Amino acid sequence: MYEELVIIALGGNAIKQADEKGTTEEQFKNVDTTAKQITRICKAGYLQVLTHGNGPQAGALLIQQEEAKSIVPPQTLACCGAMTQGQIGWMFQNRIGYHFSRQGLNYPVTTMITQVVVDRDDPDFQDPSKPVGPFYTEKEAMALKNEKGYIVKEAKPGREKGWRRVVPSPKPVDIYEKKAIRQLLDIEALVIVSGGGGIPIVKEEDGSFSGVDAVIDKDLTADKLGQVLNADYLLILTDVENVYINFNKPNQKTLETITLSEAQRYQEEGQFAAGSMGPKMDAAMRFVRRGGKAAIITSLDKALDALEGKTGTRIVNN
Repeated sequence: MYEELVIIALGGNAIKQADEKGTTEEQFKNVDTTAKQITRICKAGYLQVLTHGNGPQAGALLIQQEEAKSIVPPQTLACCGAMTQGQIGWMFQNRIGYHFSRQGLNYPVTTMITQVVVDRDDPDFQDPSKPVGPFYTEKEAMALKNEKGYIVKEAKPGREKGWRRVVPSPKPVDIYEKKAIRQLLDIEALVIVSGGGGIPIVKEEDGSFSGVDAVIDKDLTADKLGQVLNADYLLILTDVENVYINFNKPNQKTLETITLSEAQRYQEEGQFAAGSMGPKMDAAMRFVRRGGKAAIITSLDKALDALEGKTGTRIVNN
């Protein structure tokens, strides 16, 4: 019987590396590596809910919609989000199930196509901020802006290919399928939910919900999952072992265990970039502020070590 629940937010490197094309074979290889880490965490006694990003996959699907629109009707961004939830969820189910069986772990593994309620008046609909799809040079990005009407922003300053297309990223308000997720946790299932931050939906006047074209930040959705499921830990896995302040400066400093008030001060100083570490730290602080034991940010290969307090950046209450 599990005693502690951890929400795990998997970064893009858990599925696709930056230098890869994104073939099915490449993605399965990365997911298999991730599945081994997830299995280690399960063996250590944690019940897990996984969520993941889908920026590259959704971006690729959008390109496919545009390129093939003269042959088949293009699907909406919300629909692309649903499709990538199924695609990536299947990959994780397949490889986690395999490694569970190898280790003698007899727990169900399932993916739930998840809708996430957002506010139709969220300001990000007016000033989109979520990067999707491949990286471009500034020249390539400006051409796409002029030719196709893309909204583009510099996602990784200083890099030759640091520009990406951006779409609205409203904050999550509620997890529509939360009751069903709780029921799966009651039978100790490992549940993969809210892929790509979840399919964003808004409530209509007649009480129904409709999908909207946006991509919710998966780290903020992970925090919302932690809230509605009363999780003990939030584990955000990315491509660095620790969070830093004064990043890439002579006085760069590694953050290990910090209090909520310290994290707040660093955030107010502008230490965490909006397009990279900012949303992760925002989600981590929200989680701890709402009563979680700790929020941890680290690299995929250090996941269990970080949960056990051996590495990573850990945010705790004051």
